[in-house]
Amino acid sequence: MKFGIDRLLEEPALRAPLQGRRVALLAHPASVTQDLTHSLDALARLPDIKVTAAFGPQHGLRGDKQDNMIESPDYIDPVLGIPVFSLYGEVRRPTDSMMDTFDVLLVDLQDLGCRIYTFITTLRYVLEAAAKHQKTVLILDRPNPAGRPVEGLLLRQGWESFVGVGALPMRHGLTMGELARWFIDKLALDVDCQVIEMQGWNPEFAPGYGWPLGQRAWINPSPNAPNLSMTRCYAGTVLLEGTTLSEGRGTTRPLELFGAPDINASALIKDMVNIAAQWLKGCHLRECWFEPTFHKHAGKLCAGVQIHVEDFIYDHAAFKPWRLQAMAFKALRKQQADYPLWRDFPYEYELDKLAIDVINGSPLLREWVDDANAVPEDLEILARADELTWEQERSAFLFY
Repeated sequence: MKFGIDRLLEEPALRAPLQGRRVALLAHPASVTQDLTHSLDALARLPDIKVTAAFGPQHGLRGDKQDNMIESPDYIDPVLGIPVFSLYGEVRRPTDSMMDTFDVLLVDLQDLGCRIYTFITTLRYVLEAAAKHQKTVLILDRPNPAGRPVEGLLLRQGWESFVGVGALPMRHGLTMGELARWFIDKLALDVDCQVIEMQGWNPEFAPGYGWPLGQRAWINPSPNAPNLSMTRCYAGTVLLEGTTLSEGRGTTRPLELFGAPDINASALIKDMVNIAAQWLKGCHLRECWFEPTFHKHAGKLCAGVQIHVEDFIYDHAAFKPWRLQAMAFKALRKQQADYPLWRDFPYEYELDKLAIDVINGSPLLREWVDDANAVPEDLEILARADELTWEQERSAFLFY
């Protein structure tokens, strides 16, 4: 199969509209060609393309920043001599002067298929800026490695943030090119935006179900996205960022496991099964122990649970990471009603809202967890209604 960047490099007809125009690239560490050349370097080598600027999202163009809310500066590329503008530094939206450096913006970002992943936000912001300045945007499409399944509550009005800029469910099932089409429609943007589609991508193909295993190398799009297993779990485990539980940052399996020094992981798994076994299908849950080297509970031995989605039991259609993680919180509340679960800190610069609510796009999940009388069916009714609504809405924007 071929990604959008590979088609642009191999097919002169796709590059013809770029000739004589100034080209900029929005990219990150996973923006590589089939032979693992970074897209910026590959484009700069083409004699018929004039690259005049580059942009980096959260974590930087080259992936230099490890944690959230660590900003990247602007700089001059030492090899190409062009400005590299940070869209996670002094600004989140491109400024007028930044927009003046190009005529066409190429967007080559590997997404993870989750609403909270901030590359989606950056995509929206550059589309809005391009509409304002009458610039052309060309999306070089890449796979959604989490595939087509949809899960989670839709973001509620008034809960927009840098980790939620649209009424998407947590797991949306779209590629970046398809998301661009959706943003343009929903925001009624007057913008010249085209998508160079992938060739040969089928999100139903096993064993990758979205990611072309055996055909393309996995490159971390952000520092704590090390493999396909993390991607599959992420729509659930990202909720841990709003809690006092470790999400495995500071270990070699971030966002595939969770735990803390003061929980009973074995009992937690048993209660999760007893309360809602139907939410735990398609994966293995294993009690484990880990000691983060940094971040939450650094240097402390944590009892934890690892979510295994890489073996024979993995069922792509049945696996529900958002529900699984919600059930983990519910089981912990059952065991320790007063457990200090919700982490109160400025999450992505939201100062007056609990992080778990910002992440989930409303207080609905937290309220369900904290309500001793709430049962799985209560959350199921809310989530399934949102999921069905989204599945119908997104159908008009699919390329594949």
